[in-house]
Amino acid sequence: MKIRFIQQDPWIAPGEYLAWAERHGYETKITRCWEFEDVPDEPDVDMLVVLGGMQNPATSKEECPYFDSSAERALISKYVDEEKIVIGICLGAQLVGEALGAPYLHSPEREIGPVETRLTEEGRADPFFADFPDVFPTGQWHNDMPGLTDDAEIIAESDGCPRQIVRYGRWVYGFQAHMEFTPEIVEGGIEQAAPSLKKPGRYIQTAEQLRSYDYTEMNALLSGFLDALVDDWMNEKAGREAGNRA
Repeated sequence: MKIRFIQQDPWIAPGEYLAWAERHGYETKITRCWEFEDVPDEPDVDMLVVLGGMQNPATSKEECPYFDSSAERALISKYVDEEKIVIGICLGAQLVGEALGAPYLHSPEREIGPVETRLTEEGRADPFFADFPDVFPTGQWHNDMPGLTDDAEIIAESDGCPRQIVRYGRWVYGFQAHMEFTPEIVEGGIEQAAPSLKKPGRYIQTAEQLRSYDYTEMNALLSGFLDALVDDWMNEKAGREAGNRA
């Protein structure tokens, strides 16, 4: 398994996604956009993970010179066309929706910090979420949410955002939620995006609340989802290869 991360900003890191990959010994590559590394033109790995950022899909090169929304959307489309694994997180989830023709929207509420998230009926039926409880914790740091294609299914929701996890295809998911949060990522957010914590909102937590939370439960749930997703993709790939040899 080979995985590429598209990382927009230094503090919005892969967190548990990278830790999970390293535990399995998977090969990983990171495109560091803030260092002006170009997004690849073509798929070069099995799994694409597009991380969050302080931008939105409409952010222009003039507004953020190192963020190329069109290049990221084009790459996502190619991964989907080649039936590879694609996961978008926060901004990445919005870019996945946009790449598939569904414009992003503003969320009904801003959310920063851990929130209770609920599986929908579709989520309870999704085999990759079989080990999730009906209500589970997720991290948040967003104003927006992904758009929905005609065949997209909402897997999870919260009181502040109706699109926390969206399935766009068998191996294509958008996570508005940050289940990869670690204390290091959260501390980076507190340092780099402190003004967002001062804006009022029903679902905005304080720096002290963010620092005191134990993120290990949501990390473990995320890892279980990733195991199930990758196992399914690899089994399908092995079956196709065996059929081609027959």
